[in-house]
Amino acid sequence: MKLLKYILFVLSISILITSCKLGPKYERPEINSPEKFRYSTSDDSIKNVEWWTMFNDKDLDTIVEYALDSSLDVLTMASRVEQARYVIGYTKADALPTFGVQAGVGTGNFANGSALGSETNNFNAGVSLSWELDFWGKYRSLNEAAKANYLATEYGMRELQISVITEVVSSYFLLLDYRARLKVSEKTLQLREEYLDIINQKYSGGVVAEIDLNQAQMQKAIAAASVPLYKRLVAKAEHSLSILIGKNPGTIISNNNLIETLIPEDIPNGLPSELLVRRPDILQSEMMLKAQNAQIGAAIAMRFPSISLSGFLGGASNDLSAFTANGLAWNAGANLLGPIFNFGKNKRRVDIEREKTKQALYKYNKVVLQAFREVEDALVNIETYEDEIKARKMHFEAADNAQTLSKQRYDQGVTSYLEVLESQRQAFDAELNLYKTKKEYLDSYIKLYKAIGGGWISEEEKNQAEAE
Repeated sequence: MKLLKYILFVLSISILITSCKLGPKYERPEINSPEKFRYSTSDDSIKNVEWWTMFNDKDLDTIVEYALDSSLDVLTMASRVEQARYVIGYTKADALPTFGVQAGVGTGNFANGSALGSETNNFNAGVSLSWELDFWGKYRSLNEAAKANYLATEYGMRELQISVITEVVSSYFLLLDYRARLKVSEKTLQLREEYLDIINQKYSGGVVAEIDLNQAQMQKAIAAASVPLYKRLVAKAEHSLSILIGKNPGTIISNNNLIETLIPEDIPNGLPSELLVRRPDILQSEMMLKAQNAQIGAAIAMRFPSISLSGFLGGASNDLSAFTANGLAWNAGANLLGPIFNFGKNKRRVDIEREKTKQALYKYNKVVLQAFREVEDALVNIETYEDEIKARKMHFEAADNAQTLSKQRYDQGVTSYLEVLESQRQAFDAELNLYKTKKEYLDSYIKLYKAIGGGWISEEEKNQAEAE
């Protein structure tokens, strides 16, 4: 009973004194954000949707879902999240008592620094206790840092998922772009082969000069060189996309046309201040700042003495046969260990952690500024690409019509073959540029959704948010 009272007394004192915690209290940094985006189209709240479905491409939807389940980058980050969660429990255990089993046997005529005069046996076994009281809040600070790091990895997981989705969607449209250019090259090659046959017949009949035949051969060769080029780019794009979604390099099945891909409706980009609580990279950076701030408290606590309790409860005897006859053996004690003079090492440790916290704050501010910039860039891209693609369409339609008219004029002997060559080149380049610009236009929407923090990652996330 006396031992129980002693233990309860020690526990009461320890609970009382562990209410102390050193170090600065974390406060969220103040950010001077603009009132609205420069190229803002709407101040409405940012849409939370599975944004890649807005392109109305079932093949793309399937690829994205597969990537979220099978991407090796996503799986690796998921493992890091679990690791950070385990670190919380690992760190929290440092602030709790440690219990162990202790047993020993010995014999001799010397113990506790003095001779006994005769040989004596010693047998002991029991449970030991060791507990460093968290008087200055060192372990609580470290646990706070571990929790913040865990949240940082969770936000990092979401950031990676958004990055994987945007990279997959962008790579998919790049693949469609290359496939479209390949078809243009194959179509152009076929037309130039047919026209070369006509020119060759005219040359054989003495109707046209050899220079016209050579120029037709050159145009066919230019188109012929484009075909293997885009075949190569298509294959590499398929291989790259396969790796992104966690598959061996292979064919990506899709029968969709880039030009016919739907452009999403206008996206409400919201207010700049919404990014601070939405973008996962900003939230991740803030949690890293919070974790580093907690390290200051741990460093300050290390400048003060540590107080430890120890105890033993079990049995002890000089005679093994009488081991249980002597009743319980126990002892309890307390230790204090603290620095006296270490040439400022502990003080410098605090200074180091304070400087690291400053660096984390500067990094957080930079991430916020970069986020504002990415939204602005995406918004201006959408606005300008919309006008550019209209011009590209007009250019292609005019060039394609001019190509037809030039051929008719040449066949009628009204113009030279140089006009035909130039109109063919213009039509070929205009169609390729149209596909390239359409791909970049689609990319601008991809970048905007990434810049404003992405949409729903999964149906479960959507249902949870709607329930809340």
